[in-house]
Amino acid sequence: MSRNASVNRKTKETDISMKLNIDGAGKSNIQTGIGFFDHMLEGFTKHGFFDMDLHINGDLQVDGHHTVEDCGIVLGQAIKEAIGDKAGICRYGYFILPMDEVLVLCAVDLCGRPYLSFDAEFTVERVGELETELIKEFFYAVSYSAGMNLHIKVLTPGNNHHMIEAMFKAFAKALDRATGKDPRIEDVLSTKGSL
Repeated sequence: MSRNASVNRKTKETDISMKLNIDGAGKSNIQTGIGFFDHMLEGFTKHGFFDMDLHINGDLQVDGHHTVEDCGIVLGQAIKEAIGDKAGICRYGYFILPMDEVLVLCAVDLCGRPYLSFDAEFTVERVGELETELIKEFFYAVSYSAGMNLHIKVLTPGNNHHMIEAMFKAFAKALDRATGKDPRIEDVLSTKGSL
């Protein structure tokens, strides 16, 4: 059976609806109001084989912060809901992704304990309409909302577009591995008996 989640979040700053299928085929229908952010999330779904319907009406007349951060919160909630009790999942996933001159590492532990280690420096304030400082805010929100240990490290920096895109794709590949099932895991992959 597919692992699905449906999350809605409405505040004075954003109105978000998301449907996520962890066991999808990489199909997406994404509208955040920020073109480059749409492109990154489409890459995330495609390369992680996740299906996502996402619609955001955010206060972009202010800036992109609330839209991007709240999207991270909702995505984290959707991941947490979709994987449920975590029985049988691999728990850990990692990927080193090249994109032209750039190399990015991402490692995930679906342990239930939130933590973000983010090692990247951008040389421009924005790519398209997306402020580069919001990339860390997005991944922070995902990690804390999902209860996920998430490490993202740019091993070889370069073009800012390439670095950001490599982060989203590496995260997708690492998360796909972490949420994958292993028939040898009968319950949860922890000596404590729970995650």
